Amino acid sequence: MFRWKLHGDGRTVAPGAVVAPGERLNWGATIAIGLQHVIAMFGATFLVPVLTGFPVSTTLLFSGVGTLLFLLVTKNRLPSYLGSSFAFIAPITAATTTAGTGSALAGIVAVGVLLMAVGFIVQFAGLGWVDKVMPPVVAGAIVALIGFNLAPVAWSNFQLQPLPGTITLAAVILFSVLFRGFLGRISIFLGVIVGYVATVIIQLTTGEVLIDFSVVEQAPWVGLPTFQIADFASPATWSVIAMFLPVVLVLVAENVGHVRGVAAMTDATANRSTGRALIADGVATTLAGTFGGSGTTTYGENIGVMAATRVYSTAVYWIAGLTAIVLSLSPKVGAVFNTIPPGVLGGVTTALYGLIGIIGIKIWVDNRVDFSRPVNQYTGAVALVLAIAGFTMQWGDFQLGAIVLGSVAALVIYHLGNAIARARRTGADDGGPIPAVGPLGGDPS
Repeated sequence: MFRWKLHGDGRTVAPGAVVAPGERLNWGATIAIGLQHVIAMFGATFLVPVLTGFPVSTTLLFSGVGTLLFLLVTKNRLPSYLGSSFAFIAPITAATTTAGTGSALAGIVAVGVLLMAVGFIVQFAGLGWVDKVMPPVVAGAIVALIGFNLAPVAWSNFQLQPLPGTITLAAVILFSVLFRGFLGRISIFLGVIVGYVATVIIQLTTGEVLIDFSVVEQAPWVGLPTFQIADFASPATWSVIAMFLPVVLVLVAENVGHVRGVAAMTDATANRSTGRALIADGVATTLAGTFGGSGTTTYGENIGVMAATRVYSTAVYWIAGLTAIVLSLSPKVGAVFNTIPPGVLGGVTTALYGLIGIIGIKIWVDNRVDFSRPVNQYTGAVALVLAIAGFTMQWGDFQLGAIVLGSVAALVIYHLGNAIARARRTGADDGGPIPAVGPLGGDPS
């Protein structure tokens, strides 16, 4: 498992060639590219704990450990970095407010266990059943509603410090538009740096305390992260778990997309590792949630680095994972990120949460979802409004939040609507009444 074949001369990659997962460059180049992967994932990975109130060092630790577990479970054949998943932000934010951090961690554990179960089914039965349960119109709606549901959170931070928020948002947009390749992919990270520096300058010129550096000064350079155990005993935990379950659909889509992307660039046989990838991410997410870290997923930022360098060697991810673990053992690093002011967070999340929503819409566009069909129209429309408006339903201590209601609505409307349409078509074929045109035009299904 740990024997990589040296690629070519070990220093360069020939035009049109790629360094396969079982190959590597010389160790100097391998270490350098591994550190580049850490930089690529860092901007997104630290944002999740900062936004949810989780310890940054703990999340970073389980990000590194999860990456190493992923490599082991996939038999070192599938390159990937497991960073903090943005899909967890909305349920963690809601769960922490209503039931506490322990219950939120229990929700993360539940997602991990269910993702493992999906992985085992995929490993033995294939992916066909996933496409039937969650077709593109449903998958896109669920991904989009998770992002748009967070819009009020972005505004609540932005309005506290509008000037740093505006500078940060403008920087993120400019970096993503002006730069291509690696720098473009870390535009959020660069935007946070610009916003942070701008806030420091504003603090120095106005005398207003916007950032408290005393916490950083007091934090030790070396120390263990803070751990917290998931709470399954609280009565409110089970309604929290229901709030987290739609995240599984997002993680399935992200992992499947990652495997297909690697297979397209290296070897089609990588698709055989899809089940193992889901299992591995499930194991990593379960472990992280059990001890106080954020749930994980495969990272698009790191896919971009692989595409740019054409190095798909799993050796670089061992370097990246180990580096993340080392960084997590410095409380001072975590303290620095905890000083990021709310205005900067508001600016970056205005872009970030919107991008999560756009990813869902992109799923619709890429799969050419037919929105002339009323069943598709209502699948997306109802789900998004439920999430954006923040619909909730409560029975005693059990509460269903907007993400759950929106996801359930998307699944029910799509599958029930198509079942009714099939029944009506069968009735028409048997001489029954012919279905009328739908209210918004097109096929009544």
